[in-house]
Amino acid sequence: MKDDLQDTHTSGLPGFLGVIDSGISRIESVILAVGVLLMAVNTVANVIGRFVFGESLFFAEEVNRILIVMITFAGIGYAARHGRHIRMSALYDALPTSARRLLMICIAFVTSGTMFFLCYYAFTYMQSIYNTGRVLPTMGIPLYLMYVWVPIGFAVTGIQYLLTGIKNIFSRDVYLSTHVVDGYEETETEV
Repeated sequence: MKDDLQDTHTSGLPGFLGVIDSGISRIESVILAVGVLLMAVNTVANVIGRFVFGESLFFAEEVNRILIVMITFAGIGYAARHGRHIRMSALYDALPTSARRLLMICIAFVTSGTMFFLCYYAFTYMQSIYNTGRVLPTMGIPLYLMYVWVPIGFAVTGIQYLLTGIKNIFSRDVYLSTHVVDGYEETETEV
């Protein structure tokens, strides 16, 4: 079990880049697991409170909103790490391996740039919410704290695509992520 967990977080990149990749992988896994568990506990507790005690938890909806944003934006980096984003590849699949690798390098770097661009705008949006001083109505938590996960998620996804582009530059195979070799569902392998 421990070896399986270790393999999940082992990067296909050498040196410092591998350390960054493995560290982000561990953090994402914890955030996603804790977020989903907290959402389940919060929802079940709210249902029990409503039907057994006749009172809903006053904070349940806001907690779930925060957790949904957190899980969604931690999940985009996780999906990029495991090569699970939707892709339309009819022309791409028809190309020889060297052309697919070159195209994957371009796709990874353009996607990385796009994620960093979205990170910048998400950060400026979060700053504008911070400047308004708005709070969540029930819990009184500053609203910008709910959106802190948006720029973090975009940044992590940008880093993941940047690392994927670098991996493809130094590899002979075509990689969808730092450790997922390109192929069809039957032949796609994690290394």
